[in-house]
Amino acid sequence: MHRRAGAEFVRQVEAVGPDQWSAPTPCADWDVRALVNHVVGEERWAVPLLAGRTIADVGDALDGDLLGDDPAAAAAQAAMDAQAATADPVPTVHLSYGDEDTTEYLRQLVADQLIHGWDLAVAIGSTPRMDPEVVDEVARWFEQREAAYRDGGAIGARVPSGPDPVPRLLGAFGRDVSWTPGGAEPS
Repeated sequence: MHRRAGAEFVRQVEAVGPDQWSAPTPCADWDVRALVNHVVGEERWAVPLLAGRTIADVGDALDGDLLGDDPAAAAAQAAMDAQAATADPVPTVHLSYGDEDTTEYLRQLVADQLIHGWDLAVAIGSTPRMDPEVVDEVARWFEQREAAYRDGGAIGARVPSGPDPVPRLLGAFGRDVSWTPGGAEPS
């Protein structure tokens, strides 16, 4: 799941035009570059965390701009490194909120790639490709976590959606499937 979601996110990053890095995204606080930097940061954090290191061990090494002059290359490298780190991870990762089962952490990463892949695609006018198996897996996982994510401020209010799996999942994550860069209110 991680590999597939990561590959799609990288595909979307590679589609970003030179004039689109400052375009708005469905994440009201982030433009395209900030959104990509966030996901690249999550992937880069996965490497030391899956090896058993703590946030204190890493310090501020992964703060700031992680994209440099070639965001697509940075995204591809981060995805490749994170995927390699999933091959033999420690059983428990040390996150900002405490220790977490590695399987749970990997599901969080997949959800981040999947949902932000959609965010990026619609922000740049690309067609989102959301793997149905990944959508189903993230939806099952998220059912038990939606309230905690919302209560913690990680996602916006649920957006009404139809019965189809993709809009339903996006709505659960506070995404409005009708969002456009120049139109709908960001969620």
